[in-house]
Formats: sequence, structure tokens, C-alpha cells
Amino acid sequence: MTLPTVDGLRFVTVGQDDALAEPLMAELAVEYSTRYGGTPATVTSWLRSFPAAQFEAPTGGMLIGLVDGTPVTGGAFCRFDEHTAELKRIWTHSGHRRRGLARVLLVELESAIVERGYRRVYLTTGDRQPEAEALYLAAGYTRLPEPLPADGDVYPIAFAKELQP
Repeated sequence: MTLPTVDGLRFVTVGQDDALAEPLMAELAVEYSTRYGGTPATVTSWLRSFPAAQFEAPTGGMLIGLVDGTPVTGGAFCRFDEHTAELKRIWTHSGHRRRGLARVLLVELESAIVERGYRRVYLTTGDRQPEAEALYLAAGYTRLPEPLPADGDVYPIAFAKELQP
């Protein structure tokens, strides 16, 4: 896969409660509430219900991509099992989409995941996020055939990818 070049893009490791992660959390809350219902405040509470420590070393991580010091993309991972990391919070700022930032982010996250000793990545996305599904398929992820249980009227779609050390 040929990755796009994004001038000035650099990645930093942050914690979930870092100020650089705030735009990610805020826009994800709006995005999810728009697509799935609820209020941004309710979604924010749900996002924050996951302990920040699960997205920290040695078993997890959170990366934010910056351009000129401004957060434009980001994502996190945590331990799923001994050999598998789970991607979470994959996001690109709405004003910076369709530039390949999410593809570059996935490569950065996968590199960090391999550094932590994982050999596989697992993730779920909602059935109302066709852009995410297209991104993961284009990045070499395989859609898993087993349907996941619905969460209300939301139907999660699972993906996995084997990584090369």
C-alpha cells in the first residue's frame, strides 16, 4: 500500500486525558451521537467509561497526529488477548478527511502494536460507518464472518489483521 505524504504530520504518544486528545474525544462524541443517537454528553460519558490506563504502555497506547501543532487524526489500542491488540478511537478531524491521514495513522498504530509484542489486530466498527469499513478493508483487514451481537439497534462489524514483526 502506497501511503500519502502529509506535509508536517507528526505523531505523539499521549494519554486519554491529555489536552491533545480532547478534540478526538469531542468530535467522536458528536459523530457517534449523530450516527447512532443519544447526546454528545452521553457518548462522552461512554467513551470515558473505559479506563485511561488501558490505553497506556506497556499493553496499550494512544497516538495523536499533529499538523502545525493541531490534532488532525488519532487513535488508540489496548490489549485484547496475549497476542492481539484492539484498535479503538480511530478518528480524523472532519476538516481534514479524504487526505489519507487515517491510512497513515493505521500504519503508525500497527507499528506501535508490533513494538508492544502483539502479532494481530482486532477491531469493531458500527454498521453506520461505511467509511471506516472501507478504510479497514483497503488497509488489509479482513472482515470477520461471525456477526456480533447487536447493542440496541447498532450492529458491530469486526475486523482482524495479522501483523509482521
